[in-house]
Amino acid sequence: MESNADKLRTLTITSLDEEDDEPELPHRSPSGGGGGGGGSADYEDEDDEEEEEAEVTLGFLEKPKREGLLLRHLFPSKAGGIPAWLDPVNFPSGNSSCCGFCGEPLQFVLQIYAPIEDNAAAFHRTLFMFMCPSMACLLRDQHDQWKHRQGNPCRSVKVFRCQLPRCNAFYSSEPPKHNDSDRPLCPGAPVCHWCGTWKGDKICGSCKKARYCSEKHQALHWRSGHKNDCLQLISSSEASNSVQPTVGKVPASKSWPEYEIAIDYEGAFDSDSCDEGSSKSLVMQRHGKPDDMMQSWMDQFEADADNKCWASFQERVSRAPQQVLRYCRESNAKPLWALSSGFPSNADIPSCSYCKGPLCYEFQIMPQLLYYFGVKNEPDSLDWATIVVYTCQGSCDQNVSYKEEFAWVQLYPTTTTKP
Repeated sequence: MESNADKLRTLTITSLDEEDDEPELPHRSPSGGGGGGGGSADYEDEDDEEEEEAEVTLGFLEKPKREGLLLRHLFPSKAGGIPAWLDPVNFPSGNSSCCGFCGEPLQFVLQIYAPIEDNAAAFHRTLFMFMCPSMACLLRDQHDQWKHRQGNPCRSVKVFRCQLPRCNAFYSSEPPKHNDSDRPLCPGAPVCHWCGTWKGDKICGSCKKARYCSEKHQALHWRSGHKNDCLQLISSSEASNSVQPTVGKVPASKSWPEYEIAIDYEGAFDSDSCDEGSSKSLVMQRHGKPDDMMQSWMDQFEADADNKCWASFQERVSRAPQQVLRYCRESNAKPLWALSSGFPSNADIPSCSYCKGPLCYEFQIMPQLLYYFGVKNEPDSLDWATIVVYTCQGSCDQNVSYKEEFAWVQLYPTTTTKP
């Protein structure tokens, strides 16, 4: 059955002269919203939800249909692998690229191409999420996020917003043709040869060609084979004086599997099509947790407010159990919380660090993402109920290429640490 929603399977930019022949989302945020802001973070009972619900866009993961579809000049929405930096030169470095607790370089989670139709400075706009793979750091993050009014808390989850006008130094002002003729206007900055993610500010002292974002990644690359490659590069008569180009494939141990993010409207899924059994097993499916674990949680919350919130979360997500992303930037949009505890009040959401304006809810990632990333079901494995992202309501342009936005981590009750 072909529907309008089927046309929204990828986020691409289409020609402004051919709008009638192209999908409806070429130059809009995934929700179809403009520059409005998300609503209150407060959880509301069903009896209070009288206002019309905002239209939510869901993200699902698919393997790319062919190689080269997720390159930066095609403005992809993707998860895993390495980021397709929108500004390929001035991306975050130093402490911005590292976990605030363990100090290790953060790992790329996903990026969402979400331009704003009525903001010329955000003709191209992408949100990037990074995370420390350590659950211990995520637990500390969940605790410290309450302290933002006491200063800048350490974070193990970071989200960056990058935006460009239509005419810029990196890409053509014309939309991609998707016929293998598309090319960026300039090369990007050299990145780390180990992770392929962060800027390669450090150079191998021997061959002077391999680059790294940190001493740890340099040591890992050396032990994994660069020790031999380095000697060959030094002795090779064909070695040029230029820095060695970045390795095409990042070591599997350093990145999560790469997927394209396909989208569909939540309204396309019939709430009656999900039976009780699939609703109960929905969130546990994310990476192998058994149903009896969920039942124990439900028993633990009996006669508690969390019970009702959890059941509502389960029912809503069960309409499309494979969703890894929920996106909506409309003014009445609200996050879907798994628990009635451990979420922020309006006072807990800070102002924009750059323009001091309000932040609004824009998207959240779901636990099903862990299943696709192959995260194991072990006591110290990475886990979350949801991670909600708030961005500058005005999507300000403050002469900073990558502006850090605000993420709120909500963990399952067995791992939640309250302040």
